[in-house]
Amino acid sequence: MRELLAELTQALDAGRDCVYCSILETRGSTPQKAGAAMLVFADGSQCGTLGGGCVEAEVKQRSLRTLGGAAAQPEVLTFNLDDNYGWDDGLICGGRMTILADTLAAADDRRGRAAEYYRHLHRLTQDGTGCTEAVVFSAKEPSLPPGQRWLFDADNRSLARLADGDPPEAVTRHLTPVRQRPRPAVHHGIAYLPILPRITLLIVGGGHVGQAVAQLASQVDFDIWVVDDRDAYASAQRFPTARRRIVGDIGASLEKLRAGSIDPSVYCLIMTRGHAHDEEALYHLATTPAGYVGMIGSKRKIKMIFEDLVARGIPAEALARVHAPLGFAIGSQTVPEIAVSIVAELIACRNLGATLPGARSRVPVGSP
Repeated sequence: MRELLAELTQALDAGRDCVYCSILETRGSTPQKAGAAMLVFADGSQCGTLGGGCVEAEVKQRSLRTLGGAAAQPEVLTFNLDDNYGWDDGLICGGRMTILADTLAAADDRRGRAAEYYRHLHRLTQDGTGCTEAVVFSAKEPSLPPGQRWLFDADNRSLARLADGDPPEAVTRHLTPVRQRPRPAVHHGIAYLPILPRITLLIVGGGHVGQAVAQLASQVDFDIWVVDDRDAYASAQRFPTARRRIVGDIGASLEKLRAGSIDPSVYCLIMTRGHAHDEEALYHLATTPAGYVGMIGSKRKIKMIFEDLVARGIPAEALARVHAPLGFAIGSQTVPEIAVSIVAELIACRNLGATLPGARSRVPVGSP
């Protein structure tokens, strides 16, 4: 989404006509879900996807017909995937997609407001703080014609609009704070499209597995921090996507981070080069409010570390929430496979909360 919004704001600033197509609602099985978007340009090029196939092709053709003509109103398109749109793509599954195609042309007097609106949206996605779009597509109130948009920040404050006025109570009463990580929803013909706050992934240990996890996790929209006591292992060469690379004593570095940088939006992975370093890292992280704490290693090693930490005064209930062993049980053997299993668990925790299908059984604290 960040790349698509960057492309959109550049197009609007350059006076390049385009159609912004966004999925507002889906029901049943569909190739993409609410929040997905696509840009269509007059030369036939596009950015983003609605899932491919006949639906995307139809939306693109309709968009191209509107470009270059008179200023067009936002158009709501609904596709049922159990008819001709599903047959050619093998999507006979009863799904339905509702899409808003919004033409942003130089001749349209909405162009300036649209540029300002999407600049705000792009900035919020870049910052990673989270926001919500409220988009009207079938509300019955005359004051809420389809296509109106309002943008709310993480505190549900109205920040920008592509609408005739401030958001009415009919719009604001169904807002859910993005910190609660809501899913897209529809209420009375208004789609609520949250862009959730990005999760920071703190990797303690810059070895081969940490490096592979960082590479994969950054591709699925985690912000990467890495901590290691060796310059060569927390380098920009090994972790080019990391936002922070911290070199120093592991215990002292984590103690500093505890002071104000670790909250529920931070996930912590412990994968240092040895038992003693892992134990020291978990000593500092187990009692933090981090949204996830995980440690790599065998069940025997994990059991020994838990016993040591209980003896050092770490509460058993804090250790009971530690994800150890790490990763989903997929029979992983190689470093890339291990990274896949770990990042899959991180994604599930981020998207599903406490429900983690496929997670391995944790080592109980105090187990024999």
